[in-house]
Amino acid sequence: MDVKYTAVATANGRDGRAVSSDGRIDLPLAPPREMGGSGDGTNPEQLFAAGYAACFASALGGVARRSGQDVRDVSVTAEVGIGKNTGKEGFGLTVVLRVELPDDLENGRDLVERAHQVCPYSNATRGNIPVELVLE
Repeated sequence: MDVKYTAVATANGRDGRAVSSDGRIDLPLAPPREMGGSGDGTNPEQLFAAGYAACFASALGGVARRSGQDVRDVSVTAEVGIGKNTGKEGFGLTVVLRVELPDDLENGRDLVERAHQVCPYSNATRGNIPVELVLE
């Protein structure tokens, strides 16, 4: 792979801080209340959800442009769930991507499926965690 950019961030646990090497991200971290934490900071699942939603929207835009379609009004919401792995040790993730497309967009389902094939987050998660695509 020809790497064009490398993001660098450091964290010191779920109850600490996450800081990017350029300082643009500097956030307190805290486990969510639902997992017994204070909920007084962001958590890795929220960060993953934000990154996946942004990346998927960008991939969808690229696929649509190559098809001559405009998706400037697209909105992608990523829901990232975490829970104990059934029958295994540790925890696992699930993702639901809710994609709102313009009403007049042709072949919306096809565009979303194609975006799922080119999105780096989708490629990284494929076969590792369940990802559901929902058109709204």
